[in-house]
Amino acid sequence: MHSQPILELRHVGKSFLDHKVLTDINLTVNQGEIVTLIGPSGSGKTTALRCMNFLEAYDEGEVYIKGQMLGYSSPARGLKDRDSAALIAKVRQPLAMVFQQFNLWPHMTVLENVCAALILGQKMPKELAREKASKALAQVGMEKKALSRPAQLSGGQQQRVGIARALALEPELMLLDEPTSALDPERVEEVEEVIQSLANEGMTMVMVTHEMSFAAKISSRIVFMADGGIIESGSPHMLFHQPKTERLKNFLAPWFKRSRIFAEQGVSDV
Repeated sequence: MHSQPILELRHVGKSFLDHKVLTDINLTVNQGEIVTLIGPSGSGKTTALRCMNFLEAYDEGEVYIKGQMLGYSSPARGLKDRDSAALIAKVRQPLAMVFQQFNLWPHMTVLENVCAALILGQKMPKELAREKASKALAQVGMEKKALSRPAQLSGGQQQRVGIARALALEPELMLLDEPTSALDPERVEEVEEVIQSLANEGMTMVMVTHEMSFAAKISSRIVFMADGGIIESGSPHMLFHQPKTERLKNFLAPWFKRSRIFAEQGVSDV
């Protein structure tokens, strides 16, 4: 039996005033998949990701989470046609998001940061929230920093707390918006290792990244976006080794060049 997709985008479009940033985006994400969006800056990747959980209200098409339309109860697109905030929160409950910037509360401890969404958003009792938060911190190797404040952590540690905050919500699908782009190079690997461990545990993910080697390694499917649309989509091997369009070939050319240089120096980049 074919299971229902966790996430489905049908002909999704988005404009900011007169600027069209997304055009006819069609995407289906099934349980256990890791779908990675790649493409040049300004291609619409992050906007698409934000439309998936209605942090950006899409103008055209529909977004469905486990078969339920997100944000609207009808095809209408006016402000008055939006669902209530409570209904939107209920429909997107299976999702959690990890942001490019860590967005941790500086006055709270690590544990309090992870607990906050559970206590404030889900009205969870404090003791149960602390239990779930502690478990999530252990998953990302941050349990020993539970009483530290964000300013006492490295960028990589802060992002791991951000991932723990999302994990504590026990999502069925995680959205990750360039989770390593704000990190120093030496901190990237520790965050990628955490994401890889989640993938190994079967977490369904949609991720935006500029780390081509990581995308090739972790993804079950790659989606290449440019100029607000999906240009190519397929397995990592297909897109990285058999690109069909000149647009994708040109985008990947600098990465292949760097990979060849590393190979000549005896350093693996893939």
